[in-house]
Amino acid sequence: MLQQVNGHSPDSDVQSEESLREDLQEFLGREAPLHQLDDLTKVNPVTLETVLRCLQARYMADTFYTNAGCTLVALNPFKPVPQLYLPELMREYHAAPQPQKLKPHVFSVGEQTYRNVKSLIEPVNQSIVVSGESGAGKTWTSRCLMKFYAVVAASPTSWESHKIAERIEQRILNSNPVMEAFGNARTLRNNNSSRFGKFIQLQLNRAQQMTGAAVQTYLLEKTRVACQASSERNFHIFYQICKGASEDERLQWHLPKGAAFSWLPNPERTLEEDCFEVTREAMLHLGIDTPTQNNIFKVRKKAMPLTFGRDNG
Repeated sequence: MLQQVNGHSPDSDVQSEESLREDLQEFLGREAPLHQLDDLTKVNPVTLETVLRCLQARYMADTFYTNAGCTLVALNPFKPVPQLYLPELMREYHAAPQPQKLKPHVFSVGEQTYRNVKSLIEPVNQSIVVSGESGAGKTWTSRCLMKFYAVVAASPTSWESHKIAERIEQRILNSNPVMEAFGNARTLRNNNSSRFGKFIQLQLNRAQQMTGAAVQTYLLEKTRVACQASSERNFHIFYQICKGASEDERLQWHLPKGAAFSWLPNPERTLEEDCFEVTREAMLHLGIDTPTQNNIFKVRKKAMPLTFGRDNG
């Protein structure tokens, strides 16, 4: 005997499922290729399968950006796509009367927020939230946005303004190797996973030209120093010191060559991020001179007996 629950009968649920299945088959069997759908709000019906099939089709067509209303979905291509980030393309989105009508791109989001600032409509400040799971490409997206603003937020007639914007961009980009050395680590899903949050503030003058920037970090995963999951690593900086320190520094910091440390798992895995010289060079560009750097690394050295614990087998 069939019973109604909250005004619905089992028959109506079955009919709804059949109707949804028919809509799903009709959508997936349509003549228009799925990779041409540049906005997920056009997907009908909206289900996990239809959204993923649409994104998959666009990914296979080397189309890595898709709108979802006012949100931009970015897929990590896991390969270099230099033509997607050329300065000429930045200027095309900047000069377009309606950049939102161009193909979905991170430059479109950047341009829209920049125009919101220029319009002087309250609130003047604009924020872009870059979120995603480990390995999704958040760091790369942030870099692309900074490069975009360095190009568009500079006076086209003032060489000095252009150099200021370039210098600010370069200092922000130089901060990346330092923050990544001290705050990134290899995880199961990503060799260079950020274990902290980052807030980047770009400052503009009344002419909407870039004049300064500030970077704040928060929620550093401090427990990783003493505890790492199987097949993961500690923060990059510790491996950089062990692999990149000179003979004199090894003697000074009590780092015998070939020594094993219990809190430095998987040291045999050499990563691109294990370059000590890149970190030191970036610190110099940020105004951290060599004596100050040595003091920083001495603190690391003093912590080693506690945090690294020489592995005696």
